[in-house]
Amino acid sequence: MVGDRGKVDTMRLPWLRSVEPLAPSTHEDLIRLVALGDEAAFEELYDEVSSRVFGLVRRVVRDPAQSQEVTQEVFLDIWQQAARFDADRGRAMSWILVIAHRRAVDRVRASQASMDRDLRQGIKEYQESYDDVADTVETQMESERVQRALKTLTGPQEEAIRLAYYGGYTHQEVAELLKIPVGTVKTRIRDGMIRLRDRLGVA
Repeated sequence: MVGDRGKVDTMRLPWLRSVEPLAPSTHEDLIRLVALGDEAAFEELYDEVSSRVFGLVRRVVRDPAQSQEVTQEVFLDIWQQAARFDADRGRAMSWILVIAHRRAVDRVRASQASMDRDLRQGIKEYQESYDDVADTVETQMESERVQRALKTLTGPQEEAIRLAYYGGYTHQEVAELLKIPVGTVKTRIRDGMIRLRDRLGVA
């Protein structure tokens, strides 16, 4: 069985004949293995097709960082959906690229929706800010009118009204501060308020 040069005679030992190397796995083979939970097959598939997936996603999404995120989402989908792949309906690469394109379009739409929301919120905040300013100006103008109208009252009327409405004192407390009867305080405030109403045109 051993020739002159010390080599094994494989013709006499058929079971020692060299085995033909296995053909490389196709993408379809790898998908089928991934569907069975084969992590090594998944890694091999990733190594073989990730650059094409990223290239497609990048063309749609544009942003490099988001494209990387979407590519990872695509391979997560492949891992989870591998059992759904049907070789009779098309090639594995086409199936993968369809997933990638759908994911990329979803990301673009989500980003656009987010930007639209930000813009709407910005417009709303600007409008609210504008309204606040307008209200402030209007309030200030109204306050100036009231102050001018107060100056048209008699001294005692203005004093009583300021204590009651700006100082927050009760009629009794105003009377004690001014050392006058409560009835006098009420009269001054009533007469002063009538004059203010006429001056400001309040119905």
